[in-house]
Amino acid sequence: MASKASRAGKTPPRQPSTASVPLAVRPQGVIGDRYRLEGTYERLRRALLAVPADGRLDRPLSYWVLPTDRTLPLALLDRPVRELLADELAVLMRTPGVGQKKILGLFDLLRRALKAHDPHAPFGLPGALSTATRHATQDAAGTKDRLAEVSEAAWSLWTESVRRGGMHDCVLGRVAPCLQSLPSVIWQKPLGDYATRTLAEVRQMKTHGEKRVQAILEVFLAVHEALSTAVLDEHLEVVVQPRFVPAVNRWLVLANKSPRLVGAEDLQRRVIAPLLEQVAHDLGQEVAQVAAERLATGSRASSVKQQAARLSVTRARIYQLLEECAAMAAVRWPEGRWLLAPLAEGLAPSATIAHESLVGVQALFFPEECV
Repeated sequence: MASKASRAGKTPPRQPSTASVPLAVRPQGVIGDRYRLEGTYERLRRALLAVPADGRLDRPLSYWVLPTDRTLPLALLDRPVRELLADELAVLMRTPGVGQKKILGLFDLLRRALKAHDPHAPFGLPGALSTATRHATQDAAGTKDRLAEVSEAAWSLWTESVRRGGMHDCVLGRVAPCLQSLPSVIWQKPLGDYATRTLAEVRQMKTHGEKRVQAILEVFLAVHEALSTAVLDEHLEVVVQPRFVPAVNRWLVLANKSPRLVGAEDLQRRVIAPLLEQVAHDLGQEVAQVAAERLATGSRASSVKQQAARLSVTRARIYQLLEECAAMAAVRWPEGRWLLAPLAEGLAPSATIAHESLVGVQALFFPEECV
């Protein structure tokens, strides 16, 4: 039924909003909410300004953000905490996009900054996330869930480890725990491309969805753990590299001094076997089997046609798998090409099985050297 005002052809008077009503005449509930916000803010401000000068107030507000946070005061995240505390609550609430719900989000971040026992230690890593724990549990889904909750504080610590270790130019594929979880398009990406950004900026990069970001986080975590747990000496340096690399490099350096003493069994045990083990780890057992067949000599060798028939795939697919081996070597063991080349030259006059095997390794892992 139409109201009397409508029947009379008049528009009912609009009720004034609380935003335009002086505080003295606003409803008591609105005044009470504002007083509570003011009181909470003042208590947090006094407590934070009373903490020792340990650097927490000089960090941006975004440092205390977790990816799972909601109702964040986005307009305030880039400002240092000390600068925010210099403003009254009324000033902060006049910031465009910052209302009562966003102020409550601000309070949550200020509480985290206040409760941090060590502002330089990472927070936001629920549950153990060490390399030992990941390998012991093999819980890939659980690890991904925990990596999704990494905070800016933890990310800042990891990027600082990369900076101190001088690893800005090191590519992701060189130090990734496993290449299977890292998209091949970023194998050659330097760590420095990400270490100079905040975690929020990394998440906003084009083509960087959650899966790719988690793979990057896993690489940075591995590097941080390797560097932070090492006992450093003034005249020693820690080098982060795949586990198989040092032993293979040492043997090849010695072998290059006396190439004629190198036998096929030595080459198989010292070079080929470690490489195939790394292929199985990074690319899968099927690719490792294809690679092993390509490196076989004599009657044990298989042609691409035979391999394609055995796996019920096209020959083009076999060539793709072989190209993956070369791509792996390019990031895992790029120095290998220069260690293998002089040994191949030293073995060439003898035309032995060892030389045939070594040429096969070059053709598989460094095909450009055999062109």
